[in-house]
Amino acid sequence: QVQLVESGGGLVQAGGSLRLSCAASGRTFSSYAMGWFRQAPGKEREFVAAISPSGAIIYYADSVKGRFTISRDNAKNTLYLQMNSLKPEDTAVYYCAGSKKSFLVYSRTYYATNEYDLWGQGTQVTVSS
Repeated sequence: QVQLVESGGGLVQAGGSLRLSCAASGRTFSSYAMGWFRQAPGKEREFVAAISPSGAIIYYADSVKGRFTISRDNAKNTLYLQMNSLKPEDTAVYYCAGSKKSFLVYSRTYYATNEYDLWGQGTQVTVSS
């Protein structure tokens, strides 16, 4: 069973950058579709980005497209989210998630939280104005 641990969150000024990491334990990370989600206070958890097991297929939410980059290093069992040009509205707890459905990103439901089997504990990102 794969377990996920996020790191890299913090406080940053608007316009700044942060890089989140998600370390996965277990031997099957490379077969999982992976995603990043976020949840702001009082709001539902929302999709940020998803990546196929090989890294060849990537999707972003419109709100982060052009500013965020998702990537993975299967040799290091690690998922990343590079966040640039951060805005106060990006403030949230960020979660990495994994799905055993390796073809998830080829489907129309890659953005749905219920498609993901594994979740990390979350890391707080706060963007000040």
